Amino acid sequence: MKRSFVALMAFTLLIAIIGFSAHLVVLEINDTHGHAWPYGNYGGFAAIATIVNQVRSEAQANGWDFLFLHAGDVNTGVPESDMLYARPDILALDMMGLNAMTIGNHEFDHPWSVLSRQMAWADFPFLSANIVYKGTDKTVGQPYLIENFPDLKVAILGLTTKTTEYIGNPEYVKGYDFLSPDEVAQKYVPMLQKMVGPDGIVIALTHLGIFGYSEQTVAGTPGAVETAEKLDPPNNPYGGSVSLAQSVSGIAAIFDGHSHTAVTSPFNVNGTLIVQAGSYSKYIARLDLIVENGHVATYTYKLITVSKDIKPNEAIQDLLTAYQIVGSGKLNEPIGYSKVNFANEKDSTRKADTLIGHLITDAVAWKFKDMGVQAVLMNGGGIRAPIPAGTITYKTVLTVLPFGNTVVILKIKGSDLLKAIQWGGVYHPEDTGARLNEWGLTYTVTPNGVENILLDGKPIDPDAIYTVATNDYMANGGDNYSMLKNAQQYNTGYVLADVVKEYIEHISPIESYPFTPRWTEVK
Repeated sequence: MKRSFVALMAFTLLIAIIGFSAHLVVLEINDTHGHAWPYGNYGGFAAIATIVNQVRSEAQANGWDFLFLHAGDVNTGVPESDMLYARPDILALDMMGLNAMTIGNHEFDHPWSVLSRQMAWADFPFLSANIVYKGTDKTVGQPYLIENFPDLKVAILGLTTKTTEYIGNPEYVKGYDFLSPDEVAQKYVPMLQKMVGPDGIVIALTHLGIFGYSEQTVAGTPGAVETAEKLDPPNNPYGGSVSLAQSVSGIAAIFDGHSHTAVTSPFNVNGTLIVQAGSYSKYIARLDLIVENGHVATYTYKLITVSKDIKPNEAIQDLLTAYQIVGSGKLNEPIGYSKVNFANEKDSTRKADTLIGHLITDAVAWKFKDMGVQAVLMNGGGIRAPIPAGTITYKTVLTVLPFGNTVVILKIKGSDLLKAIQWGGVYHPEDTGARLNEWGLTYTVTPNGVENILLDGKPIDPDAIYTVATNDYMANGGDNYSMLKNAQQYNTGYVLADVVKEYIEHISPIESYPFTPRWTEVK
């Protein structure tokens, strides 16, 4: 007995000296945007489920700890999902055993009634510590989650980009305050460190983005880190994950979303690892952390491609197939035919004067010509896909215009219209969705701003009243078009996608669609 007691004391002393080590495996997806089904070369959620189950089994066999996380934006992008408010996506994530999801900005594409329903469908928590009901300190989602493993405590802090207050639909975000992620994390991280104890760790599940690397595949080299740190300095209220890492110590790793960045090796900023798994269910980020005495001693990382060649999980596949059948009938009905390819490569409507931008604004001008519309304003970020040559279906149009926006007629003062053009005519790297796609206007974009602005070939009178059509998102101040809120507004109730559908039916078959530039840019 005495010998056993001495051995136990020796073992306890050894633990005190060297501490325990734990192996934590984290799988992350983000910005799936309705891409639950296979498409192109990618296998969708059924293939993701296969990978998740394999890695979970590997972790269990080795006695490792395991987490599966989603960094936000489950909504908006695929009609079969959009029509059902992402119910199939959420149920599939439930079946896969998702531990938590951060609230993304696109979770505000619908009213609160939809978001609350989505939270009720999910067996996992929706996290965000920096979104509170307006005028209160009550968070909309769960601020954090504590996972208690036998050998490790992990605190998961949820954070959402503050830019949601102006890139989210103003009608749906007006009831909330979006606080600075950095300031909120500075409050929560020390508290969470105490909760997990000296041997535990704090990680962040964020929808903030990596500035400078939107829609890119990038390795976290020292040069890339330096660039990101300059673009996203510390204590930036509207900052991304790099600002967070520079501003707050004590976060072991940030599992990020929002910028659709495929990170091939982690960014190491202020001792915090930052990873992100691209978008649209193309990748899974796998980060293995070896934790000793509350610190990451070492790590391994892999960005896994979700190939269509991966054998799909049958249960997930059956669930999603059933939901796909529900919406496929109406969606796949032909509405027209085009010999013209209305391209939108690399989100060109956010940057350039495009043929598809012309098509959409032409449709609005055609539909509302009897209301005396003199100009049409549309934000490039609202145009999400191309219309390829060939048969056009309702699903095609909904993929291009997935937000359910309605057309609003403005009676707007010339001075406010000029402000809108001055704002939307130029390219904003951090507000790329704001760039105008328009009808009825011509202008020149210069390094000094927008010049030579003409409406129907004539200068705009700052004191005159003009009739302008836009979408309800912009009319309510979305993408920082706050000047449009000054106008007298009439919401037609017509959904923009349905207006474009009707126009395509009217002009089909589309044999040609000549392109005449509506604005030029001097660089």
